[in-house]
Parts: sequence; structure tokens; C-alpha cells
Amino acid sequence: MNTNSGRSLIIVAALIIIAAGIKAAEEVMVPFLLAAFIATIAATPVFWLQNRKVPLGLAITAVMAMIVVTLFGVGALVAQSANEFTDKLPFYQTRLDTLVAGAGTWLAEMDIEVPANLFEDYFNVGVALEMAGNTLRGLSGALSNGFLILLTVIFILSEASSFPRKLGEVLKNPDRDLPHFELFAVNVNRYIAIKTTVSAVTGIIVGVFLAILGVDFPLLWGLLAFLLNYVPTIGSIIASVPAVLLALVQLGPGYALVTVAGFVVVNIVMGNAVEPRFMGRGLGLSTLVVFLSLVFWGWMLGPVGMLLSVPLTMTAKIALEANPSTEWLAHLLGPAEPDELVPVEDAIT
Repeated sequence: MNTNSGRSLIIVAALIIIAAGIKAAEEVMVPFLLAAFIATIAATPVFWLQNRKVPLGLAITAVMAMIVVTLFGVGALVAQSANEFTDKLPFYQTRLDTLVAGAGTWLAEMDIEVPANLFEDYFNVGVALEMAGNTLRGLSGALSNGFLILLTVIFILSEASSFPRKLGEVLKNPDRDLPHFELFAVNVNRYIAIKTTVSAVTGIIVGVFLAILGVDFPLLWGLLAFLLNYVPTIGSIIASVPAVLLALVQLGPGYALVTVAGFVVVNIVMGNAVEPRFMGRGLGLSTLVVFLSLVFWGWMLGPVGMLLSVPLTMTAKIALEANPSTEWLAHLLGPAEPDELVPVEDAIT
């Protein structure tokens, strides 16, 4: 066996061992990755405040206070929506029975025979309640680690400003290697900032649109659209399903179709026009890589892995892209069209 083949086998074996370790340590990795993701988002306002002569401790305190208020607001919104949904279940059940009866009558007029219990089997409210309960339990599990996540974010932010100095002390050739780390940090921050902004705008538009239509819980569906916008391809579809179904049950088929049309327009405009316009092709991923990353990280880390699949893969791509010796791997992960890679000097300046 030649040297290159042996080295390749060692690399593959190391990757398999690392993946197995991440899978085995899922309970620890999930809150840590969430903390790193939140810290990356929070680093921008912290550095912005520092640049305006605000002490680091005060800047971190202010940003963390905003994060805590946001998390408590989200928790209150979810709890209130769950209670209101439970209170309105009889109304939804009545509306659903009316729709089922109307559909049965229409099919009978069209001389289409269907089993008598067909709709009852497929529109089982008990199943829907069980799914809702599982979702709330999953959310409670994530919130139970909230203190650990926030504490980790604080430590990451407090150490972030010292990373360049520490790297400069341990690298053998800091003048050559530090620009690659700086390029990595700049591009990761840029990607997270753009993705978060686009997702927030998407959530706001969806929430306002559903409120205008009169669909119940528009803030909740807007929040769901914001979160699932991080999940590629299927995220927007998943976000639209509960809102469309609720519009169907609450308001009727016409409003459900309008809701579908609204989600399609929002996702076409934001996903195919606005986001690529600001993101640039240099930070793009191949469609196949996006799908495989969704499957891989979802299997490794569950729903949180699906949520962070693209940010995690983009982080790996940017890291590979920052080093000339691994730039070819980053190119393989990119889209079909050639990437417009950002030069190190331009990214840093």
C-alpha cells in the first residue's frame, strides 16, 4: 500500500471515529452547537458596542439581556399559543367535521365511492394532539438546557476578543496563517448575519400576511417560518403546512389556497432573489450537498442538527476555503456554477 492510499484510509477512519463520537455525545453537542450558533450571532453587536468604547463586560451584559428577553418572549408566545389552541379545539373540530361532511357529499355527487371511515382515519384529532404534545416535549427539552446554553454563550463571547492574540502566540508562522483564520471568521460572521436577517424578514412577512388573512396565531407561524428558514429545501414547506391546514379548517379552502400562494411568493422572492443577491455565489452550496448535509446532521443531532445543517456545512466549507491546500474541497462543495471566492485581502479589509 502506497503512502497516499494509507493516508487516505487514516483520514477516512478518523472522520468515522469523529462522527461516531459526535453521535454518542449528542446530548452534550446539541447545547454546545446551539451556544456557538447564538454566540456567532451575538458577537456582531458585542464587537459593535466595543468599537464604540463600551467595556466588554457591559457589552456582553447588554447583548445577553436582549437574548434572555427574546427567549422569554418566545417561550411566552409558545405557551400562550398552546393554551389558546387547546381552548379553540372544539371550534376546530366542528369546522373539520363540516369540511369532511362537505367533501363526502361532493364526492358522492361525483359518483366517487369512498369508505365511510376514510376521513375519520386520516383526520384523527387524537393523532394531531399527540404530535403537538411531542413537539412541546421536544421544546421543553431544549429549554431545559437554556441556562447551560446561555452560560456557554457568555464564556465564548468573553473569550472571543482574545482568540486572535492566542492564535498568534501558538502558530509557527502567524503572518502567513492568521489571514486564513481571519478570512474564516469574516465569512462565517457574514453568512450567519445575512441568513439571520433574511430569516427574520421572512418570518415578519409571513406573520403580517397571516394576520391580514385572519389566520389564528400569526406570530407563532411567523416564528416558525423564521426558524425553519435555516433548514434548506424542506424548511419552508414544513413551515407552511400548519398555517395552511389551520387556514383550511378555520377559514375554508379559498383562504387555504391564498395562504399557499403567499408562502410560495415569499419563499421565491426571499430564497431565490434577495438571499442570493446579498449572500453571493462564493458562499453557496451544491444542492446535493445541501440535501446530504440535512440528512447527515439530522441523523447525527436530531431536529437541532437539521436546523443547523447548512450553517455547520457552510462553516466547514469556509474553513476549507480559507486554506489554499484545501480550497479544492471547498470548490467541490460549491454550486454547479464556478464560485466567486473572496480574496483574503478583500475579506479582511
